[in-house]
Amino acid sequence: MGGNTREPLPAKTAFAEIVGGEEQSFVPNRDIPEQWWTLFRSQPLNSLVEKAIKANPTLVAAQAALRQAVEFVYAQEGAFFPTLQASFSPSRQKASNTFSPPLNTDQLIYSLFTTQVTVGFTPDVFGGNRRQVESLKAQVDFQRFQLQAAYLTLTSNVVGAAVQEASLKAKLAAAKEIIQIITNSLGLVRRQFDLGYAARIDVAAQEAALAQAEQALPPLQKQLEQNRDLLAALAGGFPSDDLEEKFDLSALQLPEELPVSLPSKFVEHRPDVRVVDVREQFVGTGGGSGHGHPFAAVRSTRTPPRSTGPLVTPGPTPASMATMRSRATGWTVGAPFFFSSASACPSSSSACTPF
Repeated sequence: MGGNTREPLPAKTAFAEIVGGEEQSFVPNRDIPEQWWTLFRSQPLNSLVEKAIKANPTLVAAQAALRQAVEFVYAQEGAFFPTLQASFSPSRQKASNTFSPPLNTDQLIYSLFTTQVTVGFTPDVFGGNRRQVESLKAQVDFQRFQLQAAYLTLTSNVVGAAVQEASLKAKLAAAKEIIQIITNSLGLVRRQFDLGYAARIDVAAQEAALAQAEQALPPLQKQLEQNRDLLAALAGGFPSDDLEEKFDLSALQLPEELPVSLPSKFVEHRPDVRVVDVREQFVGTGGGSGHGHPFAAVRSTRTPPRSTGPLVTPGPTPASMATMRSRATGWTVGAPFFFSSASACPSSSSACTPF
């Protein structure tokens, strides 16, 4: 445990005979759990955090953005596979008797059935599609870290406001107790003054001390009301709403085990730090508006024999049926003539990336 310090760390913290003064043991190389607020073992706090997570619109938007980024990856990965298109179009037509019949019979009414099947495939010979998939996956990581950052920010604000409420209540209780003590002392001094054992200046000094103690009470009450409004807003309500959850320092228990790790480990897990790595990856894969698409593309399309019939007339003989077929095969090769170089858009430039 003391490998990173000059002297070994103690196995436990000091014990104090007060509320929250229990011993806490150090546990090396342990990560903080995702639902870290449950370590305080407060049911009102757990309920308020869950309520805030469900009602927060920022988390809903971040989750939707993450799902969209994942679907973009699936859509781009579909370019690795062939495409198949099929169509069928039936129609009933009647030719004009002014012109000669379109069929080899004198029937003017006939049915036309048109079917078409097209198979296409774009081989990723030069790796352009792979790079696009990597860029979109970097976008998925970016949106995931954005979601984690919003989640961590929300839960930290809720827990911090709950602890602040408990602290303000304790300060208010202490201030009221001090005011009560000074009030009792003022009563004794006034009694002594009436009996002639105290001077008028002693009474004035005690009254000034009482006024000074009472002066600290309204700011604490204002801070407590503002903090309650903040909790109501974080929980998805209005400031005028009264929350059911109440918090006191006596109801919040400190964790029995404290994880011990290097600061670099905590920095490594921070979402904002990991977003920087994803941004570099996004720029490296050719993402952003400052990079062109320097990869050539080869596309093959093939249309199997297509039927524009049969042409069926009301006649009973096979001679009233006709079929026309066609076949098409094509290759397409394309590449850009100009694209921006890496030196024209350095990775440190914020204009090259959407982050």
